[in-house]
Amino acid sequence: MPERTPEFFSSPAPRIIAHRGLAVEAPENTLLAFLKALSAGATHLETDVHATADGIACISHDADLKRLAGRDVRVEQLTMSELRRVDLGEGQGFCSLAEALDAFPTARFNIDIKANNAVDPLVRAVREAGAVQRVLVTSFDERRRRSAVSQLEGVATSASSALVAKAIGALRIRNARMLRRILEPVDAVQVPERFRGVRIVTPRSVNLLRSAGVEVHVWTVNEPADMERLVAMGVDGIVTDRADVAVEVLTGTR
Repeated sequence: MPERTPEFFSSPAPRIIAHRGLAVEAPENTLLAFLKALSAGATHLETDVHATADGIACISHDADLKRLAGRDVRVEQLTMSELRRVDLGEGQGFCSLAEALDAFPTARFNIDIKANNAVDPLVRAVREAGAVQRVLVTSFDERRRRSAVSQLEGVATSASSALVAKAIGALRIRNARMLRRILEPVDAVQVPERFRGVRIVTPRSVNLLRSAGVEVHVWTVNEPADMERLVAMGVDGIVTDRADVAVEVLTGTR
């Protein structure tokens, strides 16, 4: 595989990517969850952003507050100041992407852009933090992904749903040239092991994807045996809710 230039890829594989931080005695996607993940030894933090009413990139997986705070209101309807005051437990409220990048200045962030109006706020936060080299930006939406990448020269990025679907088609017919062409704009493919009952991640698919010049990250993997099996298969990164377990399993500190 070609050498990766962004700092995001500078640590040795396998990459332990903490899904929404480490939500063990900490609310997901909060500064406390990120601190717990990094303290446990995670190499990367996976998170998500929406835009607030005042145009700030807010870290939140959901578009609304129903699941986490029991409130029937959307992130985009509140200002960042209002969101910070929402009690998520353990003394935590919502935080902005800028705050997270500032709080953990050496951490690598894998950021999923969840809404069209979050693209420009994300770009602004990453630029102002000088964090282009230590983040990976992605989105299930290809236009959203391209828009962010076009404004952040040199940033790492992973495939959108549309690119993944095309890549799976190329994998099925074992067309390595087509696969490389499809994945040329991205640095990584981040996929579940199975989708709708069909196994996507196999030794053959991992080999073909890596030969196409991208890393393979699998989500969301929480069982130790699955972590070990996937890494043995050649997977470059494990996206997990249990970064603490992954560190023990994959670094031999158990």
